[in-house]
Amino acid sequence: MANTAQARKRARQAVKQNAHNSSQRSTLRTAIKAVRKAILAGDKTAADAIYRSSVSTIDRIADKNIIHKNKAARHKSRLSAALKALA
Repeated sequence: MANTAQARKRARQAVKQNAHNSSQRSTLRTAIKAVRKAILAGDKTAADAIYRSSVSTIDRIADKNIIHKNKAARHKSRLSAALKALA
């Protein structure tokens, strides 16, 4: 347990920040799954629209350093390749 007031406050902040970051990671995973589901359905126009919104979500989360920018690029690249393979 934290001994100083400063350490106690940092522990409280860490819990709050962890909950926020977990929520953001969940949003990221949901966005990726939505694109994958649209691709599996075979509807290219719907998949393309969902892909565009998901890329925005991925970039926003990477900008906040919740995931690394290279991981974001990897996700976008793989989703894009899957979308192109649909055509």
